Amino acid sequence: MKGILWTQGGSRSRSRPSSDEAAPLERWEAIAVDAVGHVIEFWGFKRNQGRVWALLYLRDAAMTAGELEKTLQLSKGGVSMLLRDLERWGVILRVREPGTGAWRYRAETELLKMVRKVIEQREGEFIARIRADLGEAMRLAQAAGRVDKSRLERLRRMTQLADATERALRMFVKTARLDVGGMFGVFRER
Repeated sequence: MKGILWTQGGSRSRSRPSSDEAAPLERWEAIAVDAVGHVIEFWGFKRNQGRVWALLYLRDAAMTAGELEKTLQLSKGGVSMLLRDLERWGVILRVREPGTGAWRYRAETELLKMVRKVIEQREGEFIARIRADLGEAMRLAQAAGRVDKSRLERLRRMTQLADATERALRMFVKTARLDVGGMFGVFRER
């Protein structure tokens, strides 16, 4: 029989009964959890962030930090850092069973919502930094007064590409559609 968990925001969630021992990974689970870990690592995140999320998602149950440590054979400190990062990215939720003091964690299951949030935060911040750097480069090049016009034009195109990329990311976050057509137009010769 499943119990009810309460999230930090007050919404309800279903959970399997708690146990002191976490069920060990079955072979198929280990393969799936590691596969997601490798994808997440390829995208520039920590491999174990993907493994934690994948385990929670596959088991469709909230687990304690201790259960995650045992099941994935990770250190207590490592799990603590991973959970903090995953919560910040909005890919896991912290929940509590009524009458217990232990926090449990469950996976965000709305995949598009999860991807949007990560893209908005991580890629948005990255593009904003690039736009700022290119803006500063343009300011310095123009102030130098000795940069030929063709080089200034190429720098302007680089800035336009960053602007178009930022607009495409904002549009994706709003609509879940990614239009990259405007990005490539920047490179057409005029």
